[in-house]
Amino acid sequence: MQAEFGFNKDKITVTVPDKNYLTTLVPNKVELDLTGEAEVVRALQNPIGSPRLKDIVKKGEKIAIITSDITRPMPSYKVIPHVLDELNEAGIPDEDITVVFALGSHGGHTEERKRQIVGDKVYDRVKCIDSDMNDTKHLGVTSRGTPVDIFTPVAEADRKICLGNIEYHYFAGYSGGAKAIMPGVSTRNAIQNNHSAMVQPEACAGRLDGNPVREDIEESGAILGIDFIVNVVLNEKKEIIKCFCGDKIKAHREGCKFLDSFYAIKIPSRADVVVVSAGGFPKDINMYQAQKALDNAKHAVKKDGIIVWIAACSEGLGESHFSDWMTGHEKSSDMITHIKEDFILGGHKAAAIAMVLENARIFLVSSLEPDFVKSVFLEPYSDIQTAIDEAIKVKGEDASVLLMPYGGSTLPRE
Repeated sequence: MQAEFGFNKDKITVTVPDKNYLTTLVPNKVELDLTGEAEVVRALQNPIGSPRLKDIVKKGEKIAIITSDITRPMPSYKVIPHVLDELNEAGIPDEDITVVFALGSHGGHTEERKRQIVGDKVYDRVKCIDSDMNDTKHLGVTSRGTPVDIFTPVAEADRKICLGNIEYHYFAGYSGGAKAIMPGVSTRNAIQNNHSAMVQPEACAGRLDGNPVREDIEESGAILGIDFIVNVVLNEKKEIIKCFCGDKIKAHREGCKFLDSFYAIKIPSRADVVVVSAGGFPKDINMYQAQKALDNAKHAVKKDGIIVWIAACSEGLGESHFSDWMTGHEKSSDMITHIKEDFILGGHKAAAIAMVLENARIFLVSSLEPDFVKSVFLEPYSDIQTAIDEAIKVKGEDASVLLMPYGGSTLPRE
């Protein structure tokens, strides 16, 4: 069996003996009608669990549209123009509308980046600003103790419209919905309190009910009050294939169901060896970015199995706190203990890798120096085929091998 995996800007073909090959996870085939901006228009005209946006807002109200920052694949420049048209149809002038880029704990944008996110027509039409966690209004506290401290222009807006793309999130279950608010326009203290529940087993990709992180996110959104959401699902080319508008819960849940129909892949069984790629550049530009693929792979590997993690990491580890944690602990398990005692953003992804290491060995195929890879608790390889062959050798000649060339987006389900 031969398969192709992305590594940096290259595609590399590997071979797995037929007797070892279990399956390859690729997105399911889904029948699509409208796509792209036509699908956004359709969804706005047919909201789920809600009146149309133009029938919710009233002339004279101040509107906040909260959308993703530059680190997310949300195509705001394709979606926001149609949201503005709907608002204008209701009599809301452009000067009463503000687009807020939900930075969470990320750095701010240059004016050029802001223009890039929303497009020239939107940027020249309405006010576009970054969120600021130092300018917030306290609205309450969730039942899990998370302060609902929201960026003031969002908190004080008469109407809040949340935009985002829906994909799997390794501890919030899914992105989208109220995640635009928490962590999007919340404070560092609030984010840390919410994300600290990631160590609970119920906080995992593809889970909503009983997920403490997701439930806390939605409670934060309810305390603020979200009037309407516009969420899209993207394919591997980052094209809009489906849009879900309306009620913050009902529309989001329908979007999650659709995502499952496309990217949740039934597996015949867990495998001794899972070969997973983050998908190549830019998803594997550093370890911090590539971590998502590793976390999805943990759902497909047997206890004490091996994950062959293909991620070039040409720019090293990435985010500073993540780097500090990966290099600053004596044992990988120490990171799990640390995150329970002192939740640090960035450190949370290091702890997630440590949690995978509790159940499986990780062979990292990268461009990093072997001694450095060993120092961060992983087993180094520079060649994909060599890593796969060695993994089969370690697990035995009858070892089962499962392939995940789209590791960042496909979620294995038993």
